[in-house]
Amino acid sequence: MDREAYHNCCSLAKIPRQSYEQFCSSHFVDYIDKELSYSKFFRKYLLPNHPCMFSRRFTEDWKCRKEWVTEEGKPNFQTLLQEFDETPVPVANCNTKEYNANPKQVMPFKDFIHYWKEYIQNGHSSPKGCLYLKDWHMSREFPEHDVYTTPVFFSSDWLNEYWDALEVDDYRFVYMGPKGSWTPFHADVFRSYSWSANICGRKKWLLYPPGQEEFLRDTHGNLAYDVTSSELKDRGLFPHSEEACQPLEIIQEAGEIIFVPSGWHHQVYNLEDTISINHNWLNGCNIDNMWQFLQNELSSVQKEINEWRKTMDSWHQHCQVIMKACSGIDYGEFASFLKIIADNRIAFLNACSSGDSSDYPRHLSETLTTLGPYHAAFDLQRVAHVLECLLCNEDFKRLDHSTLSFQPESMLQQIRDIIHSTRGQHLPYQE
Repeated sequence: MDREAYHNCCSLAKIPRQSYEQFCSSHFVDYIDKELSYSKFFRKYLLPNHPCMFSRRFTEDWKCRKEWVTEEGKPNFQTLLQEFDETPVPVANCNTKEYNANPKQVMPFKDFIHYWKEYIQNGHSSPKGCLYLKDWHMSREFPEHDVYTTPVFFSSDWLNEYWDALEVDDYRFVYMGPKGSWTPFHADVFRSYSWSANICGRKKWLLYPPGQEEFLRDTHGNLAYDVTSSELKDRGLFPHSEEACQPLEIIQEAGEIIFVPSGWHHQVYNLEDTISINHNWLNGCNIDNMWQFLQNELSSVQKEINEWRKTMDSWHQHCQVIMKACSGIDYGEFASFLKIIADNRIAFLNACSSGDSSDYPRHLSETLTTLGPYHAAFDLQRVAHVLECLLCNEDFKRLDHSTLSFQPESMLQQIRDIIHSTRGQHLPYQE
């Protein structure tokens, strides 16, 4: 991040979102085919939360683009089988609906490839349904493969930085699906960003700007499962569907990378036999969206079990437990998430002064060094802002803070101190 980008956003408490109106009347997004600085991407797409597409030149050096794809541009089943063979993989059935999603099973990779070959030979049909390998943590399971490199534009990734620190999970996925496989209407986990690169094949994306999804709920408040379904024309079932804008329809070709902004609901189709790599990620530009999402999730839980509020001494704690079961995180872990992000930036900024980078992992050192001290300072300011919101939140105040591994008030003061101590050194802070 350069000085101009930093100064343009360093004083922001809440990240302002520019209007999405242009996307409701157009079917075009910016197509990036030339060199683009990180700072320009930050200003033009991350901060305003706008989608864009990167050309295949940004993936042409990836190992998987060469080894996982035949000369005809099709999935290289032989190479893939040699690499993954008996590996258990998650596979969804696109023909079956279960709670507004597709049920999954785990099968050996070789069995999925056998199914896929038969599916193609049978004219892209099968009595087993349309199976889709998705949400496979290939990178975590095979770190030595090193088949792609995360573009610098998406490298400020707090979500995977946190899970990498815990060494239990990540949000880096491989998807492999035949022509006709698809993903129902949804927004990404924690209202994160996502980037998706087609290794081979083509996809069709239907994207709706934030807020439009409210018109696509049924009378019970449930999101539409398939926004192309004729059900949406039933005003008795979807009373506000006609108020929604037309989706932004994007065709993604082989090698291209799409940037899906925070909170944009979408539905995706594989138009050909397709392999893609997808990351979900968060950073200082959309952490406020995650915090708002968590507040909304807790509010929904509280409404569901409100009748037991007066008869259950630990009602608030039970709400947190249910929230974590439903969304994957509670307020306590969210605070711990913020602490790890802050600790790493504080260590980095201290290293900028001392020259000692031994306090954080090497891969993280490379990322933070590439993004620079301005970005680390911006990150700390964003963490401080959300910590302040957290400490003012009545539901967070009710938690037993002795169960936390740190004191949020102390963390907030430490961030303020490091920001103050760097003023006048390597960062030109302004009063």
